[in-house]
Amino acid sequence: MLFPNPQRQSDGTNQVDSAAYANAYYAAIDPNNERDTLAKFKAKNGFGTTGAGITEETIIIGDQRDLGYGRKMTARRDSNTGNIAFVVENYMVGGYGGYSSLSLQAAIVGENKWHLGTNAIEFSAVESGTSNPTPNSVKFVKLYTYDPITGARLTAANLDGRGNKALPTICITCHGGRGDPLTPSGLFPRISNSASGARGDVGAQLHGFEPASFDFSTLSGYTRAALEGKIKTINQMVLCAHNLPNGTSTPTGYSEDSCRRVANPNEYQGAAAAHLKNIYGGNGLPNSSSETTDSYVPSSWATAGQVDLYKKTVTQACRVCHGIRGTGNQSDINFEEFTAFDGYADRIKAHVIDRGNMPLAKLVYDKYWSTPDMYNTMANYLSGKGYADATLKPGRAVADPGPDRVVKTLTPTLSAGMSLYSTSYSWTVTSVQSGQTASLSSSTAANPILTVSGAGTYTVQLVTANASSTSTAKTLTIKVDPVLAWDPAALLFNPDIRTILQQASGGNCVSCHVSGQNVSTTSGVPPIYYNDFDRAGTGNATDVTNRNWLYTEVRGRINFTDIVASPLLRKPSGNHHNGGLRSGFNTSAALGDAARTDYDKFVAWILNGAPE
Repeated sequence: MLFPNPQRQSDGTNQVDSAAYANAYYAAIDPNNERDTLAKFKAKNGFGTTGAGITEETIIIGDQRDLGYGRKMTARRDSNTGNIAFVVENYMVGGYGGYSSLSLQAAIVGENKWHLGTNAIEFSAVESGTSNPTPNSVKFVKLYTYDPITGARLTAANLDGRGNKALPTICITCHGGRGDPLTPSGLFPRISNSASGARGDVGAQLHGFEPASFDFSTLSGYTRAALEGKIKTINQMVLCAHNLPNGTSTPTGYSEDSCRRVANPNEYQGAAAAHLKNIYGGNGLPNSSSETTDSYVPSSWATAGQVDLYKKTVTQACRVCHGIRGTGNQSDINFEEFTAFDGYADRIKAHVIDRGNMPLAKLVYDKYWSTPDMYNTMANYLSGKGYADATLKPGRAVADPGPDRVVKTLTPTLSAGMSLYSTSYSWTVTSVQSGQTASLSSSTAANPILTVSGAGTYTVQLVTANASSTSTAKTLTIKVDPVLAWDPAALLFNPDIRTILQQASGGNCVSCHVSGQNVSTTSGVPPIYYNDFDRAGTGNATDVTNRNWLYTEVRGRINFTDIVASPLLRKPSGNHHNGGLRSGFNTSAALGDAARTDYDKFVAWILNGAPE
């Protein structure tokens, strides 16, 4: 339940899975500790009180599609302020695993023995504090978790039986949020294109509630019929937190939209609202009870002939989390459009088939791999994209020698460190530059040295294995150039990488990734800036401190657990990038070609640990 890029630190730890990350988040969204206990959260949001404009509803349902809990949820909206808050008690009977209706019964009777913890969500503006000294009035989603016994706010929780993981990461991964690195001073990061501009605004969203996916009790007051009206009221609250798409004229003519803010052109555009409305008949929410969204298929999927893939796999295993991701600049990741989904085929294969970290929630993962209709439909799609091993379940050995690279030395060190589920390694030199020789210091070491006699292009092959499987072979190409004008082993962020990011011509990055833009009116503002500005508040945009802050933000765009997936490499290469292909990042050019020099420099810098 961690981000695919967990912000791996130099000591091998994942920053998003640390108490420091959780504490920085809480300091940003609750700067005055007005919500550091469940009792204080409830009091702050007025739970249990009544008044004009107040709506409060409680439901108890079995969450059999997501985390497998019995859930007692109380939702509250104050139409006077527009604030929305949720308190959710989670119950699970027995050990973690598949869903049991006993967990629903435990939630109904409030059996403390099976009470795992309480989640709380607030949609509101942030108060003034050290992290956010001058906040505006824009509301955003904030997530909390509390101890089931003491009510104290938690920095970590065990949601899937696989041990504690840090908050808010395990919540925001499925609520559409981002996991950027902390600042060097320990502050929670700021997303540059958010409407609030506040630290702690990770771009998280509220999920709609699909009665068709819930388990209901047969006891009076807890049946689906008894709770349908309450769930619809709660869904109307959720809808209030989903933006109207940028450019929408208000009022829309539909009363359920009167509480919704029009998105700026750079933030989430509220795509999931269409699905939420669909289960009540569309605009106007004409139905008093809900229909299943499992029958809903976006037009682009139907046009592409991918109705089965959407209904059998995406609806069941992907849409809940992906539907509330993305921005106005890049909504591809929400999978609303088939062409966007199709553009992620390589990463879908990597995450679902190879790495096994998608579907993200364990219950959904287990259901995916135990339901032939789900995994076979996805396998058929991936097979059509040329992936022959798309039917194989994660856990088999996967070889990964890292990205192709340019080197200056005649003795480059290789690494199998990013290989998956592997305990043994087999290296082979498969191609040698004409007239040259090449040899390996070891054919079975994880990090052998390749020794070549001179300049040229060489390929090596890696096969890995574990006790039950042997990987397919993966080839690594190395271009050796002893007279290369730049030294791949000596690159630093300052000035080498920073200079590339800040170059003023040739398809530069800072034409978009630049501070000072009005995010409310200017389209194409990205979530991170690469130019020099006073990030740290020192009064000098180019001093050592501010350059260190910039380095930290850029380093956060590197995925050290899966280097080729790093946004710092993929985005300028034209992969789901609003700015398209950047000069110097054409990966279709031959290794070492001038058209991809900047890409090759970034790879070399990352392979050296991305030094500052």
